[in-house]
Amino acid sequence: MSSKKRKKLTPTQQQYQDFAHAREPQRPIINNCIRAFLVGGIICTIGQGLMWFFMTYFNFDEKTAGNPTVAVLIFISILFTSLGFYDHIAQWAGAGTAVPVTGFANTIASAALEHKSEGYVLGVGGNMFKLAGPVIVYGVFSAFVVAIVKVIIDMLGGL
Repeated sequence: MSSKKRKKLTPTQQQYQDFAHAREPQRPIINNCIRAFLVGGIICTIGQGLMWFFMTYFNFDEKTAGNPTVAVLIFISILFTSLGFYDHIAQWAGAGTAVPVTGFANTIASAALEHKSEGYVLGVGGNMFKLAGPVIVYGVFSAFVVAIVKVIIDMLGGL
């Protein structure tokens, strides 16, 4: 609790906050970091293996192997989400499952599954894009800012 909020509490409330804080279980930060690192690394290793597979057996090059790799990772993530596996993995690994493409696919798929009883348009579509909208807007805005910076650097480099 911030010191500003704590100053507004009565002495009894402050005592209770101290009492509750003393009995709060400590989080296993090191274990959580190790689990996140391992699971995130496994997801990325699977992605690298898929990329190698597409390059070896389908004659893709490094640039073109990325698209089918991402598609397969998204499909696996959505499949695991719909079967309920992804939630168990995420609960154990924490932030390790938030590797961008699989974590985003899980978020969208779980929103669709959760709200399918409300109908396909307002339930599934509406709630999927409630989550995806800010991510897409932020991505587009970030790309715009990076492009402007690149244009300025290129202009300054030509002087």
